[in-house]
Amino acid sequence: MTRLLALLLLLLAPALPAEAQQDTSRFFPYTLKTTRLPNGLTVVRVPFNSPGIVAYATAMRVGSRNEVEAGKTGFAHFFEHMMFKGTKSNPEGQRERVLGSFGFDDNAFTSDDITVYHSYGPTAGLLQLIALEADRFRNLEYSEPSFQTEALAVLGEYHKNAANPGLKMEEELFGTAFTQHTYRHTTLGFYDDIKAMPKEYAYSRTFFERWYTPDNALIFIVGDFNDDQVMAAVRENYGAWNRKSTPVTIPVEPPQKQQRSVHVDWPQPTQPRHQLGWHTPASNPNTPDAAIQAMLAEYLVGKTSPAYKDLVLDKQLVESIDSHPSPHRDPTLFILDATLQDEKNRAAVDATLRREVKALASGKVDAARVKAIQDNLRYGSVMNQQTAQDVAIDLAVYAGILGTPDALASYLKQLSVVTPKQLVAFAGKYLVDSNLTVLTLTPKAPAGGTP
Repeated sequence: MTRLLALLLLLLAPALPAEAQQDTSRFFPYTLKTTRLPNGLTVVRVPFNSPGIVAYATAMRVGSRNEVEAGKTGFAHFFEHMMFKGTKSNPEGQRERVLGSFGFDDNAFTSDDITVYHSYGPTAGLLQLIALEADRFRNLEYSEPSFQTEALAVLGEYHKNAANPGLKMEEELFGTAFTQHTYRHTTLGFYDDIKAMPKEYAYSRTFFERWYTPDNALIFIVGDFNDDQVMAAVRENYGAWNRKSTPVTIPVEPPQKQQRSVHVDWPQPTQPRHQLGWHTPASNPNTPDAAIQAMLAEYLVGKTSPAYKDLVLDKQLVESIDSHPSPHRDPTLFILDATLQDEKNRAAVDATLRREVKALASGKVDAARVKAIQDNLRYGSVMNQQTAQDVAIDLAVYAGILGTPDALASYLKQLSVVTPKQLVAFAGKYLVDSNLTVLTLTPKAPAGGTP
């Protein structure tokens, strides 16, 4: 039996009754061996059938959510860049030369809630990788001129992203829906803060010392390795990392009591856009809220949905409709996003989306389609875990957001037992007009045409 077939049989087996769900191991087919060092660093090892290959992911539980000081947004993303600047022991470029000599693939990304650093390559270089990673997380070093140069690079990245309407839409939708919580700014940060960033060298050191601490980190090592060797190297290299994270108060968003709206006039030709965003609960490994939202997205606008058939296939009023909810540490937005074929279709598209939401909230639910979506999402989770790198990154993302090493298994467990009744109850509680923010984008008309 192939590994893929074995995984499919495991994850697509009928779900047990909710009261029998005690062990998440049935929902995630790999063994997690977890150790917490005295300094608070969590180290998770996962044996994986990838002979001679290993993946290494570090989840730092810091994202734009943590940027609470006025005028100081964008620093979580900024440190995604700065962490490649080197240390006194390994000056800038040295780490890359060593890893490159082994053939490691090496990168990082930042989100609202986390920053993940990931490497993928031969087990032969794992001990060197551990030493290099521990050195930069403990001893990152950069000069003020280097800081300023990178701050300007981040500004350039903002300008590049600003050429696409997606960034402006995100800024306006979240800036309207949120009045207090730090989700009101994007991962890139407020534009004025990014422009002022070159003057914030001293604060950058404060940010690093505050958040890049062992008790705020989880490491995932997945693949072919000797566990005793690995843990000896981890203890030797990370053991002296002794900073403690500094608690900050994340502002709580007050309940929204009436519908809000925001309009974007886009200065270039593009297609009109329409977004509906409702406040929804934070993700938690012990609740089904994240799993429910994943299923709602497919149920409401997925390719088997009446809305997709009506708007995309039959009437062709939109080029696409979609929704991509992801787990979040705090309450965020559940968004339906439509790219219109023509501005004149907006009212019909809005009415169709609201109709589908209200039908579900009223109790009209297709149980067979719910089950098919559930199976498809579980199958998709298998398809996303074909390499050690896939597994390491997925584990790091869910653990970084939800706070427990086995968070991905908990999510998959919840996904397997979501019921049609839960979808109805969730829609009836949260997907209501008083909790809704609507974004509309109208582009500049092309020469000789209409928007």
